[in-house]
Amino acid sequence: MQRRNILNCILLTAFIIMPLRAATLDESPAAEREWGYDPPDAEVLAVNPPRFTWRYQDGLVWNVQCAADEDFTDIVYNKERIRLNVHCPAEVFEPGRYWWRYRGRTEDGEHTSWSVGRALVIPEDVAKMPMPSREDLLARVPEEHPRLFLRPGNVPKLQRLAKGLLKEDYESLVTQCESILADPPPTEEPPMYPEGMERGSDEWRSIWWGNRRYTIEVLDSAATLGFTYLLDGRREFGMEAKRLLLECAKWEPKGSTGYRYNDEAGMPYNYYFSRTYTFVNALLSEEEKETCRDVMRIRGREMYNHLWPRHLSSPYSSHSNRAWHFLGEIAIAFHDEIDEADDWLWFAMNVFYNMYPVWSDDSGGWHEGSSYWASYQWRFTWWADIMREVLGINAYNKPYYSEVGYYAMYLMPPGKEGGGFGDLCACKSSSDYRKIMSVFAAQAGNPHWQWWVERHGGPVNTGGYIGFIRGALPEVAAERPDGLPTSRLFNGTGQAYLNSQILDADRSVQVVFKSSPFGTQSHGYEANNSLLLWGYGKRLLIRSGYRDSYGSAHHRNWMWSSRSVNTITVNGKGQKSHSAQAKGKIISFKTTPQIDLVAGEAAGAYEEPLERFTRTIIFVKPGLVVVWDILDAPDPSTFEYRLHSVNKMDIKDRNRITVKNGDVLCDIEFLTPQKLEFSQTDQYDPNPRPRINLREWHLTARPTGKHEHMQFVTLYRVHRETDSIPEDAELVSKDGGLILKVALDDGEVTMLLPNASGAALEDSGLSADGEPAVRLERSDGSIFTLEQD
Repeated sequence: MQRRNILNCILLTAFIIMPLRAATLDESPAAEREWGYDPPDAEVLAVNPPRFTWRYQDGLVWNVQCAADEDFTDIVYNKERIRLNVHCPAEVFEPGRYWWRYRGRTEDGEHTSWSVGRALVIPEDVAKMPMPSREDLLARVPEEHPRLFLRPGNVPKLQRLAKGLLKEDYESLVTQCESILADPPPTEEPPMYPEGMERGSDEWRSIWWGNRRYTIEVLDSAATLGFTYLLDGRREFGMEAKRLLLECAKWEPKGSTGYRYNDEAGMPYNYYFSRTYTFVNALLSEEEKETCRDVMRIRGREMYNHLWPRHLSSPYSSHSNRAWHFLGEIAIAFHDEIDEADDWLWFAMNVFYNMYPVWSDDSGGWHEGSSYWASYQWRFTWWADIMREVLGINAYNKPYYSEVGYYAMYLMPPGKEGGGFGDLCACKSSSDYRKIMSVFAAQAGNPHWQWWVERHGGPVNTGGYIGFIRGALPEVAAERPDGLPTSRLFNGTGQAYLNSQILDADRSVQVVFKSSPFGTQSHGYEANNSLLLWGYGKRLLIRSGYRDSYGSAHHRNWMWSSRSVNTITVNGKGQKSHSAQAKGKIISFKTTPQIDLVAGEAAGAYEEPLERFTRTIIFVKPGLVVVWDILDAPDPSTFEYRLHSVNKMDIKDRNRITVKNGDVLCDIEFLTPQKLEFSQTDQYDPNPRPRINLREWHLTARPTGKHEHMQFVTLYRVHRETDSIPEDAELVSKDGGLILKVALDDGEVTMLLPNASGAALEDSGLSADGEPAVRLERSDGSIFTLEQD
């Protein structure tokens, strides 16, 4: 016994004098689908102050520092006790060069080491968008209701507008409310999925989407009634809104409309319920308010626990990119009524300031495609309204939102059919984006976007109570975009839109090209170094397939496959499917009024990586497209050049085919390699579900034999059926690469195509040193060039 006591004393003494083990900072690089460290080292910022993001670690709070020197002896910014792994200062910085770092602290006060320092540069003339402090932000939320889309003090102004400028909109609301009273929506709780039902089946989809529609019908009706009650005080509107609200409050929070069970029903339940609650708050007893709070405490907590901390580290889950601002609506409606609500709002605003939107950089594109862009941004505009009216924050001060409408302007010139790359885009037309562009133009006050809207017939009224609120926004004068370039690179999404002009799709030729840092993940699953082609309002070369159901055999095994788009497969295999690892990169982009050039590299995207796959597209406006491909494989391989069209392609010989849609043609000529083997089918592999009758045409061009190195030089001549187009083209091989001369109907174009970096070529005064060079000579003697910088 005495020996044991002595031993215990020795161990205790050793523990007391032993130094505490330091908390460890995890600085491992960001994995796929992780946001990583932002700003990265040496980043030149587009907004002031910087937004800081780092790796999350459980149990730590954070300290961020910025210094004017690399050794951190001149600290210009220091913020401690940061709970989230993101931070945006509440003050702007002086322009200049800075270094930033961070460290963690445990609950016991133990600090980790400092992170590595990372440099950043803040230019003079960038957007200024400091984030309000938590205390400032919460103080902006009104103490009284209503507090979504409007503040209590705004109600008298809206009541006056209902009798004056917005009387027609008000009367439309009244008609809608009277219709709801005459035929109220059902309020029984919607059904769960039957046991054993196959997820993704058509029967499952019927319940999944049906429950969403059912939920929206009842709770959006309630919100409409509640808002109209605020305008005119008609008690029958308010009381019916209250009844619908309280009936829905009886639904099981984690049942058929629970966020984790069916988020497509759970998300609209949460925001429509919150809106109704704040609109009819004055009609609720304290007991009824507490019932609503109990419901939304469970539902809000379920959303928050799913989003935090996951979304601030790996924000690429598609649905989460609308869930965060729906959580923000709950938070504002129940501020000071649910204890956690303030945490929810702080989280939502940190998402907005520090990382949203995740599917683009500041240039304004959208990796998931124009259909998901319009859908998600439509919902975001609700949050933009709320931030503006309730929190005094203008979303369009953010660089992305100052550019957001140019995405549609360049991808979807007026009259265009087909929405580019991305899920559910093939059947879209430019008019389908009139609604979202109407809102963008009005909220941002952008005259170019307003011009685009007016070219489609003018603004679309949002309708309902949100449309009523937006009716009070100032009118925007339209400005035709004559001074803008006709082509644009959206670098963050790795997509370039090359247009002969952007005023009218029926008079334009367009090439869409993708080589994306986002890879093939999520709804932007098309392969890198693929292209799409339109001519004079007609779809010529397309991305193929039809989404019969998300993740179905056809969707997964055809549409997610490189075989479904206009690119090149190797040994029958394509790029990694539906993967963030299948990255491409835009390596060059130049645009002039006469000539555009874009190039992408996608070698590492393949299931079996290549040593090189560089695709260069040279667009001589209005109708000549040259596609130059260089591929290097590690072993002798076969190469399959894939093309897809609406109609069957006409195979002229072993080097020439024609694509036709209506009165528009694209004559395609393979200058090298020669004597290709063509095959063509109108069957997918696999075909969509039997209810889908769509069939498109798929052509494969195969060079003979196996090769480690392969080059394709392919001419695409886009023209109307009545046009006379010269066919002369000459491709000459030189030591440094290829020289291409192509006859045009009003001149000739010469292209120098160096075969390697640093390779030199020259022809008649035109020279290239590792990069393509182009000279266009018109019949009238004018000369235009595109040479290396």
